[in-house]
Amino acid sequence: MSSVQVEYAEDGRATIRLARPERHNAFDDVVIAELTEAFSRASSAANVRWIVLESTGPSFSAGADLAWMRRMADYSEADNQRDAYALANLMRIIDTCPRPVVAVVQGAAYGGGVGLIAACDIAVAAETATFSLSEVRLGLIPAAISPYVAAAIGARACRRYFLTAERFSAAEAHRLGLVHEVAPADGLLEARDRLLAALSDGGPQAQAAAKELVAGVIHRAPDESLARWTAARIAEIRASDEGREGVSAFLERRKPAWKASRP
Repeated sequence: MSSVQVEYAEDGRATIRLARPERHNAFDDVVIAELTEAFSRASSAANVRWIVLESTGPSFSAGADLAWMRRMADYSEADNQRDAYALANLMRIIDTCPRPVVAVVQGAAYGGGVGLIAACDIAVAAETATFSLSEVRLGLIPAAISPYVAAAIGARACRRYFLTAERFSAAEAHRLGLVHEVAPADGLLEARDRLLAALSDGGPQAQAAAKELVAGVIHRAPDESLARWTAARIAEIRASDEGREGVSAFLERRKPAWKASRP
């Protein structure tokens, strides 16, 4: 049985679910390949508006599977690089997915599990969830996930948590910016659905372009070239069919096509 379950719903939702609770949803090379395939397919499916990443069991993800790491210890450096790139590529695919990606964190997230959350656009966590960037306790570093974790919580917080591997709470994850919202465990799905309802108000092409916009402006100085690039982006969107439809619907006090066509 696959360790990754994928469900498509009529409302445009694709749910990608880690289903390896007996291993605390830890991932190995097989799970990474399954997640990569699931996100690649959902990202290009015409009927998908958003993607939800969630897990079964008490843990969100314990990160890398210990048995897999033992095997990797005997690999050559080239084999290790190939395996490490597969995880880095998965993070990149989630990060650059043209659909909004929402992480629903019901339990502990350690190591690479934190990376999965950081690569998503929006994250909601149960107030009982715990987090740790635990790699240094094993003599390792969180290399593949580091660009996404650093973008989420900043360099200063990374210096602490990469080095100490301390566990921290959902409240601290919220303060740091790793998760956007903390909910009671029995209200987690309600929080998820509220976020999806908010996402349904936006145009799908505009949301994809908004994700590209963030990637394009972050860490760039506001110089003339950036001003011209942002001007070109909004001009392109204004002239698009979706942009024209959105403005017309607002002025005519009706639902835009992407809302009107939803069940």
